[in-house]
Amino acid sequence: MLDIKDIKNRKDYYKQCFLKREYEVDLDEMLALYDKANKLKQEEETLLAQKNKGAKEFEIAKHNGQDTTTLQEKLRENTRKAAELTKEYNDTMEKFNKIYYALPNIVTENTPAGGKENNVVLREYKQKPTFNFKPKTHIELCKDLGLIDYDRAIKIAGEGNWIYTGLGARLEWAILNFCINEHLADGFEFKLLPHILKYDCGFGAGQFPKFANEDYFIDKKFLPNNFLLPTAETALVNLHKGEVLNEAELPKKYFAYTPCFRIEAGSNRPEEKGMIRGHQFNKVEMVEYVLPEDNERAWNELLGKAERIVQKLGLHYRLVQLAGGDYAHGMAQTWDIEIYIPSMNRYTEVSSVSTAFDYQARRTNTRVLRQNGQKDYVYTLNASGIATSRIFPAILEQYQNEDGSVTVPDVLVPYLGCKVLK
Repeated sequence: MLDIKDIKNRKDYYKQCFLKREYEVDLDEMLALYDKANKLKQEEETLLAQKNKGAKEFEIAKHNGQDTTTLQEKLRENTRKAAELTKEYNDTMEKFNKIYYALPNIVTENTPAGGKENNVVLREYKQKPTFNFKPKTHIELCKDLGLIDYDRAIKIAGEGNWIYTGLGARLEWAILNFCINEHLADGFEFKLLPHILKYDCGFGAGQFPKFANEDYFIDKKFLPNNFLLPTAETALVNLHKGEVLNEAELPKKYFAYTPCFRIEAGSNRPEEKGMIRGHQFNKVEMVEYVLPEDNERAWNELLGKAERIVQKLGLHYRLVQLAGGDYAHGMAQTWDIEIYIPSMNRYTEVSSVSTAFDYQARRTNTRVLRQNGQKDYVYTLNASGIATSRIFPAILEQYQNEDGSVTVPDVLVPYLGCKVLK
């Protein structure tokens, strides 16, 4: 959520930010509704004061045996007008909130304008893997090595699902444990979160109301507004909702492992089969609550941590600065770590490193009490560390051998107990 007073004072700046994001909104209309609502509120308060005064005059006149006809008619009229003003105010605020709550975050000055076609590759790690034999797809490797059971997953859960089995389950668990230990070593606090969240969490994270149709809601009368967690970030940025943290408590550094649930359209292209797109996938997510002036340090920390995980796994990837139109709704800056999938000859995101500035904190009302007594909104940042269900196929394809086996990355050998999948 954005500061409405700042929007009024710097309207042109916000228009430029939304232009970079390719987000269309009539700020003049929204601000006109805001001004109208404030005017109606003042009129309502004035009329209610008159109504209360008239009610007292009526009671005194009635107590003294005086004629109260005029006073009673005036009281009825003020009551009617107050009800009309209240309705008009509520209707105006509803129209205003529909626009206001849907506004995306601002963007940083260095954010490229436009959609994903304007994303900028900042750097690459290692060379693309090359093979002196015909490499297999991760789907073929999974089937040949008995790592994933696609057929039974479809039988019990439908398209867009898979079952880790045998060494496949152990490999996924090894990647997760490797990530968890990396974050623990860096002093981040581990959270195991609920997988069903209240609607307010989606609103606080900036995902609702705009993108509520991308999540799975629980269609039950006793949980009408609860939904399946789409990413641990949604829960983690709501942990301190409504709280005032002490300055000495910050930064707060959390990470969580969760399965993530999203309505995934995907496509019918052969390269989209397998594990790249799915309704459920595993991810380890990091979140930091920081002072506004600590944003750059936290950004560099999260980016460095996410990159190091992929580097320690020895995988070729690229770091991409997203254009404004490719940002998540609540983010002010996002860089993606994209892993290379040889069989697709393309890159796919395994980590998004983002800062929301105070956008999420305003929606969750999470503030910090400064030593000088001032209260400010905190800043929140997040990064995947890492989306294991996409690292899995990258490991298989980048580490495959001519005999159909797959060499295990050195950092995973202690967790998996073997050096080769065969």
